[in-house]
Amino acid sequence: MQTPTSERERFRLWRVDGLLLALALALFLALGGHQLGLPGLHYDEAKEAGNNALQLLRGLPVTAFRGAGLPLGSSLLPLMVQDYIGALNVYMAIPFLALFGVSVPALRLLPLLTASATLVLLYLLAKEAFGRRAAAMATLLLAVNPSFVFWSRQGIFVTNVTATLAAASTLTALRWWRHRRPRDLYVTAFLWGLGIYAKLLFVWIIGAIIGVCAISQLGRWIGNALRAGFDPSSFSSGCHSPSLTSRSLSLSARRLALSVLCFVFPLTPLILFNFRTGGTLVSIFGNLDSSYYGVRNTAFGANFVGRVKQLLALLRGDHFWYLGDGIANGAAPWLAIGLIALSLLISLLGLRRRPRPSFLIPHPLALLSLAFCFLFVVQSSFTVSDLFITHYAILLPFVFLAVGAIADGLLRWGGRARRGGRALLVPVLVALIWWGAGDLWVTVRYHRALAASGGHAAHSDAIYDLAEYLDAHDVRSPLVLDWGMEAPLYFLTAGRVQPAEVFGYEQLDAPDAGFVERLRFFLDDPSNVYLFHVPEETVFRGRREVFDRLAAEAGLVPHVEAVFYERSGRMIFVLTRVEPL
Repeated sequence: MQTPTSERERFRLWRVDGLLLALALALFLALGGHQLGLPGLHYDEAKEAGNNALQLLRGLPVTAFRGAGLPLGSSLLPLMVQDYIGALNVYMAIPFLALFGVSVPALRLLPLLTASATLVLLYLLAKEAFGRRAAAMATLLLAVNPSFVFWSRQGIFVTNVTATLAAASTLTALRWWRHRRPRDLYVTAFLWGLGIYAKLLFVWIIGAIIGVCAISQLGRWIGNALRAGFDPSSFSSGCHSPSLTSRSLSLSARRLALSVLCFVFPLTPLILFNFRTGGTLVSIFGNLDSSYYGVRNTAFGANFVGRVKQLLALLRGDHFWYLGDGIANGAAPWLAIGLIALSLLISLLGLRRRPRPSFLIPHPLALLSLAFCFLFVVQSSFTVSDLFITHYAILLPFVFLAVGAIADGLLRWGGRARRGGRALLVPVLVALIWWGAGDLWVTVRYHRALAASGGHAAHSDAIYDLAEYLDAHDVRSPLVLDWGMEAPLYFLTAGRVQPAEVFGYEQLDAPDAGFVERLRFFLDDPSNVYLFHVPEETVFRGRREVFDRLAAEAGLVPHVEAVFYERSGRMIFVLTRVEPL
């Protein structure tokens, strides 16, 4: 793409950028903002942002994770919300709750706008690396993608701010790599530190960026040595921007020191948290072999295969069963595979030809974007938690960055190749339109399913009915015997209902050693209310059976006071009291 030579031309191109971004944002906000209160408030949304933000806003006692916080007047500023998740969302959520009130839509406006920023950053990144056309294709496809839309609505649940930081830091890293401006290096270092603080899995993004840079530098060295074959300095062929490896890698001691300071500064809360609790270190080193959820990290091959399957599900979009159905764009994986295969084939043909015209290689930088995704998937096959598909929320923009780059490279090749090249233009454009239209249709159908279901399981809007019942009946301290209820109930009642989790987190499949004594203490008070999931929705198993046994031993009988149902009529929550026989 040619560099504009006049102010008028620059203005025209900026207007094009603005119109393309406006279209992408309009599509995304229309899809993401519809019925924002559904599905029901998830536990992680309340626990990892809503509750602490509410407490700080209203001056309520702050329940900092592991009790670790910084005192500020009469309040306490939480350092972390989980051992590997920082409190960044907490502080970002406060203005939204202050402006729009304590509600689920107000809380979800934060991740919705965070995702909008990700779209803008993706456009800028793709434009910087590949050009305006690639940026438009990548951004428009991402804007209607069902995974991006529905993960953004509940973005605190997937810590989607990490995707924003990943796109921003990749953009600044690319600019530093090409131009060696110190400010780009410092900003990149700061964003990397902030990303790790936001969620520890951000290290996968850093690893992928460093890996891609290493591949590029190695290719440059080999190209210089052989004076032929692979030479990443030609990566800019057909692009408007300089090559990826255009300048020296040397860094002065001063710049290196400043970069380290920029990196460490946003990690200060994480460092303080571990000085006080050691929680992150315990979480990492205690789960290196087998994680809390039973993932065996030694079974790397099986984990990698599972991650690849998840990537395919990500493209299809059929993993949102809890919205009411599993709806798929079955063509998306095949279209992606077809575009990649065609690009690789043309690249190999171009490498074999002597002399090698640059246009025979459709955006070799696109191959590096594929390498970025591959390196991320490899790293994510090792985890201290579980192989959650939600981990891919941070990778999703880069998947479409690669798609936009590959498609643009093919279109460039088709426009320049002498024989048969133009015949490629129509199939590529049809593939992209087919993909985008399929994703849009899947997203619309998910909204229809969600309006009917209200959400299932931990995402059910039945939690709203339960919160309303407890608040109306003045039940202020119910005892929760399974995961998923305590945090949403606290937020939905603005702290008026303060449930107590007594089930114990030590084991998933059976109560811990102290559970019996804890429960006996509560059974002595007949006014206590107990909250359960129905058996098929129970996460921490074995607690209900012990409850029934201890009640019988104490001469008490459990009495179901209220049952709460999903919109489908499926039972999910049970409110129980105990009475004398």
